[in-house]
Amino acid sequence: MAEAAAAPRADTRVGVGIAWMVATTLLFVCMTGIIRHVGADVPAVEAAFIRYAAGVALMAPLMLRMLKRPPSRGAMRLHVSRGLIHGLGVILWFYAMAHIPIAEVTALGYVAPIFVTIGAAMFLGERLQLRRIGAVAAGILGALVILRPGFQEISLGQLAQLAAAPCFAASFLMAKGLTREEDPAVIVGLLSVFVTLVLAPAAILHWSDPTWEEVGWLCLAAVFATGGHLTMTKAFQCAPITVTQPVQFLQLVWAAILGIVAFGEPLDPYVILGGGIVVSAATYIAHRERAASRRALTPPAPALKG
Repeated sequence: MAEAAAAPRADTRVGVGIAWMVATTLLFVCMTGIIRHVGADVPAVEAAFIRYAAGVALMAPLMLRMLKRPPSRGAMRLHVSRGLIHGLGVILWFYAMAHIPIAEVTALGYVAPIFVTIGAAMFLGERLQLRRIGAVAAGILGALVILRPGFQEISLGQLAQLAAAPCFAASFLMAKGLTREEDPAVIVGLLSVFVTLVLAPAAILHWSDPTWEEVGWLCLAAVFATGGHLTMTKAFQCAPITVTQPVQFLQLVWAAILGIVAFGEPLDPYVILGGGIVVSAATYIAHRERAASRRALTPPAPALKG
């Protein structure tokens, strides 16, 4: 009977993980809209620095618990490595946001879950089943539809977003590994600290005095982004990364709507088609993975007796 009760509980945790990731997509698209609003008026590295410095201030009270149980030496090395890699990805992402439409940035960002899915199988021991291989293939096809190499010139903004993808994928995998022994607040807080330190030299070198309004918008972006990292870390705690990652594809829907309504950006049919290929495949795979999880955790009928 205990095993029978464990199956619904485990299935519920997967559902909760998916719900946390849905919240993550909404918070991140709010942050994306703010960065798009600020645009290229503030240098990309400076905007990123202000956003993460504000994130440090937001997370400082929650990180006080770290004083009671500081991270191990191995965990701290992972935190530092993640900060370095994530910081590089952030610079590239901020540059892309200032130069190409929101929906296109978001759609190209789906290359990151491709690397995450492969990396989770290679380094975290998660099984890469045929359905997940199909998701990787669909993601690559969708990215090619969006970029249309040979049919249009690929811009620096597109290249920056593509280069950011493996950086964020590595960061997500490190975060997944850290959730095994670290508190979500510590994981997100130390990310903000180390990314801020990584960005500081370049931000000082390219500093251009922002207006108070721009600082206010970037601080608000930090609120949404920090909340998004917290909910994402919660999602990683509740469900396998290969189940939660496909849910991020919902962000394309929110991004496309935001771009049209708030910024008057044209709806590129190729971006929607390419993103739709990935969204459809990922939605199906998320459903199949949850069903497979339920079957694996439900004992056969004879075992339910007694």
